[in-house]
This record gives sequence, C-alpha cells and structure tokens, in this order.
Amino acid sequence: MTSFDSEVAVKTVKVQEEICNCISVAIQYFEKVHTIGAFLSPCCALHRGGSGITQEERNNRDIIMGLPPFNVSGSPFNVVPIHHYPELMKATCALINAEWPRSETARMRSLEASCDTLPCSLVLTTEGFNRVIAHCKLSPIQAKKKACFIESVVVDKSFRGQGFGKLIMKFAEDYCRVVLDLKVIYLSTIDQDGFYERIGYTLCPPISLYGPRHCELPSLKTVNKKYMKKEL
Repeated sequence: MTSFDSEVAVKTVKVQEEICNCISVAIQYFEKVHTIGAFLSPCCALHRGGSGITQEERNNRDIIMGLPPFNVSGSPFNVVPIHHYPELMKATCALINAEWPRSETARMRSLEASCDTLPCSLVLTTEGFNRVIAHCKLSPIQAKKKACFIESVVVDKSFRGQGFGKLIMKFAEDYCRVVLDLKVIYLSTIDQDGFYERIGYTLCPPISLYGPRHCELPSLKTVNKKYMKKEL
C-alpha cells in the first residue's frame, strides 16, 4: 500500500466514524424524548396545508419536519415528506429501483401520489436536502382506517449498517402517531424480521392492502413473507 492509499484509508475511517457518532447522538436523543410530538404538534395544521403557505411558514415547517433535535445536535440528516421536496423524486426513484427494479414511469407515478394523508413517502436526506439516503412509504389499508402499511423501506447501500434504517423507521412511527393519528403499523418482510423485532414489531396474520387475500397478485402468493405489526 502506498502512502497515498494509506492517507485515503485513514480519511475514509475518520468520515465513517463521524457519521456513526452523528447517528448515535440522534438515536440517543430520540430514545430520550421518545416522540417528536412536542415538535410536530404545533405544526400539524400547517403541515396539512402545505400548498399556499408563506415562505416564513414554509421555513418553519421545514425546520420542524426536518427533525430539529438532529439539527440542534449538529446532525446533517433530515427526514421529510417527499411531496414537499419534489426535486428529490428522481434520486428517490433511482434508490428504490436499485433494490427493486421497476419502470421509472411507474415508480415516479407512485412517488408523485405522496400527499399529506396517505399514501405518503418519507425520505431521509443529507447534504442540505440534496442527497437521498433512505426511503419508506406509508400506504392506507382499506379495512383498517386507523392503521397503515409501511413498505419500500430502503437505505442507500453505501450507508447501511450505520443506524439509518432504525432512524427512518422511528420517524415514520412518530409521524403516523402524531400527524396522521394512526394506532397500528403493519409491514411484511422476507428476511428482515430480526431487524423489525429489535425495534418492537411482532408477527401477525397476513393482511392485504387491497381487499380479500384472493385479490392479491399471483406472484405475491408464493413469496415466503412474514407479516408484522406494531401498536403505536
């Protein structure tokens, strides 16, 4: 290894350590206050009326929806509803398609459906809202008005193993409870049940978003899915 390679390796380790420290502080703060309700409650009405607000109100909303505790602690990470930042949709589309390939048109149509109720796509951003590093989608369940189904949970491969999955899930749960007034979150997973168990999810009977199970796509029937839920 040359001296140049050694210098690059040292700098890479330092950057990774800084990111891990930042995420650790953010998660510790979240676990301490347990909820973002104190920050979201004053802004709920404002959040639901996203269009036609003043620039000052928009700035205030962005601060609140961008998790001020993380910014106060010096974290560069923010979680925001994607429909308030449509410029992030292309990058989010690429992130999701890197994990689950689908036509860009269909994926963009799904992201563009995000709104202040359900469905709603949340993205974890950094670099001043210029880079998307994680995404999750909250979808309605026709038969359960006080519940939602969380899907398309994905973290950029270069940021995995650093706590970002736990971070965006925690925000999504508090967003569901405080802003959307929901009581239960459902999800399905093939091989990540261990992760979801560690953050409080338990196994439950299968649930369909769209009606009776016989209406599900045939391609989904053969997948070895595990369904899980968490009461908020």
